[in-house]
Amino acid sequence: MPSITPAFPGGTILGYPRIGRRRELKRAVEAHWAGRTTAAELDETLTALRLATVRRLVALGLDPADGSVPSSFSPYDHVLDAAVLLGVEPADGYFAAARGDATRPPLEMTKWFDTNYHYLVPEIGPDTPITYADDAPVRWFAEAARPADGGTPVVTRPVVVGPVTFLLLATAAAGAPDGFRPLDRLDDAVAAYGQLLAALGAAGAPWVQLDEPALVADTVTAGLAPGELAAAVRRTYTALTGVPGRPSILVAAPYGDLRTGRDDLLAVLAATDVEALAVDLVRGAPADAPVAGLETKTLVAGLVDGHNVWRADLAARLDQAAALGARTGAGAVTVATSTSLLHVPHDVADETWDGTDGRDPRLAGWLAFADQKVAEVVTLARGLRDGADAVADRLAAASAALADRATAAGVVVPQVRARAAALDDADATRAPYAERAAAQAARLGLPPLPTTTIGSFPQTPQIRAARASWAQGTTTDAAYADAMRAEVAHVIALQEELGLDVLVHGEPERNDMVQYFAEQLDGFAVTAGGWVQSYGSRCVRPPILWGDVSRPAPMTVAWTRYAQSLTSRPVKGMLTGPVTILAWSFVRDDLPVADVASQVALALRDEVADLEAAGTAVVQVDEPALRELLPLRTADQPAYLAWSVRSFRVATGGAAPDVQVHTHLCYSDFGDVIDAIDGLDADVTSLEAARSRMEIVPQLQQAGYARGIGPGVWDIHSPRVPTTEALTELLTLAAGAVDPALVWANPDCGLKTRGYEETTASLRHLVAAARAVRATL
Repeated sequence: MPSITPAFPGGTILGYPRIGRRRELKRAVEAHWAGRTTAAELDETLTALRLATVRRLVALGLDPADGSVPSSFSPYDHVLDAAVLLGVEPADGYFAAARGDATRPPLEMTKWFDTNYHYLVPEIGPDTPITYADDAPVRWFAEAARPADGGTPVVTRPVVVGPVTFLLLATAAAGAPDGFRPLDRLDDAVAAYGQLLAALGAAGAPWVQLDEPALVADTVTAGLAPGELAAAVRRTYTALTGVPGRPSILVAAPYGDLRTGRDDLLAVLAATDVEALAVDLVRGAPADAPVAGLETKTLVAGLVDGHNVWRADLAARLDQAAALGARTGAGAVTVATSTSLLHVPHDVADETWDGTDGRDPRLAGWLAFADQKVAEVVTLARGLRDGADAVADRLAAASAALADRATAAGVVVPQVRARAAALDDADATRAPYAERAAAQAARLGLPPLPTTTIGSFPQTPQIRAARASWAQGTTTDAAYADAMRAEVAHVIALQEELGLDVLVHGEPERNDMVQYFAEQLDGFAVTAGGWVQSYGSRCVRPPILWGDVSRPAPMTVAWTRYAQSLTSRPVKGMLTGPVTILAWSFVRDDLPVADVASQVALALRDEVADLEAAGTAVVQVDEPALRELLPLRTADQPAYLAWSVRSFRVATGGAAPDVQVHTHLCYSDFGDVIDAIDGLDADVTSLEAARSRMEIVPQLQQAGYARGIGPGVWDIHSPRVPTTEALTELLTLAAGAVDPALVWANPDCGLKTRGYEETTASLRHLVAAARAVRATL
């Protein structure tokens, strides 16, 4: 126990966007990768970004002296940071672990719980060194508390992935004995965390935040024996609270409910000596009776949604906060975000809301990005401390914004709702697969092991410059269209020269696979600078789905028709599926998500029909996020899988038997959605498989999957060019695990982020590998 337990802040957030308001992190890291800056120059930029962040949070109303401001920065990924902290990955190999290099492949990457962030998966074996190896959290605390630039000191709260979650997210290293699990190294990890806590205490940190989202996720803990997770949590926090001189500990469990799993982990944590517990009250519910042990702790109530962008009902949230102490038996209640604000853009005020871009200016009043959410926390904290009258004007403003949103035109469109309500099973059912396969074989005439790509080709600086110039009005529509058509012609010619069997147009006209469609669908708005981190230096601008969705006009037909006119080989029509459009957007919270999915599916169904009428023989409807939205609790998964699969089948259910429907999924971990993948009833499914070395293929075989399958053999998230031999090995594994007649050869994702030199070399190797394996069939 700390010698004196400091009071927990009255209001806080669990984390803040780390990419910088103008994506400074992305630019700094990529400049370093390109050799334009030294390691020292990169470190200088990152230090300035960290300090700018903590000072911004103080300016927004968080207390600079009590640990209200979280130190949640990462140069690339917070799970990789924890791996370096523990010596699992060397600090001098940080970016090599993320991206790979000439001597090693990158770590596997997969989704962070049910968010659109993706983390690197640590690899741990029984002999992997685990020790306190990196003091970055201590250094970052010190740089804010004693800033070298003479600025105002800020006492931050270091944020680190908790030891139980870290080990549960890790995978067994190659060569580990059967039955070994990273969680078997818990005592070693806890000892290292104990050293970190001692170092933070010595540096003067009053609080430390240990993030344990694995405690709310059956998807992570399902393989544990009954009671094993509770025992691990109890052992971990009994040991860590016994560290002499440590800071007070806040254990945060975002993204779900601590009480709905096999173990009541809220009660388990309450029985330890941790000083504060952060619970997600957007996704979860408070305890319905006092919890033993909670009377000595601060309950950090996650009442402001950190995962979406809608303005909170502050009056209702304040009432909820005021009732929590009596309901749960907590010794004190403070206000926080439900999750880190990593998942939302920086500031609504960074956007222009004057109506000139087609967005309704009223939308700005309905939104809360990271800075507005900090203000909401500050308002609720003051209201909880001083009473509702002290913040009456802010409560009233929030209520007025909610009322305005509910009555705005376009939020409810009766015709759209009637069409969605009229859907039945026939709308989600195609002809039997055997009939479709015969019709498609006759129409397409493809060889065994056909080759294709996932959709996008490199978005060169010239393409991006042309799009930016067009968006700024300095390039005419005609000149921009000519530039994009020239790129499409180049992509088609390159694929023909390389010998690919099914071609794509390369998508040069698309800024993003979701935003492109959002810009053409009613019910969506897009931002100019609403960037969020997807992984590493990769940032995206999720659209905002605010109203009922419909398609006013065809979206992709002209580009697909043009590309097909340049070749006799089939060109895929490329669409983003309804689940992925929802997963990679900020979705309205005033309508059940299944209903929203049906609306999007119907808009895509209309597009498929128009592509078919234009003569398109192959249509790909990408669903890379199917696994991403899977609920963390097992009990909630069947309902999700039912509506998500149905929405895809509604989108594709009108296609004729001789139209080959493809889909694409990525980011691995498909084992628990195998039945759903089969349920999509796509003619061909391509999946990420390179980093996991085809582990999905035997799972599909075991599940009886019997349609086309393209396990991605080239990991496009790394700049490494795979050899023909490496690709041949992976394709041979795939062809040996399922019927070779069903196997396709393709990369594991789109090529948008790669350069043409590596793309051309890699695809040449892919075609050669496919021909080599084809010759053995």
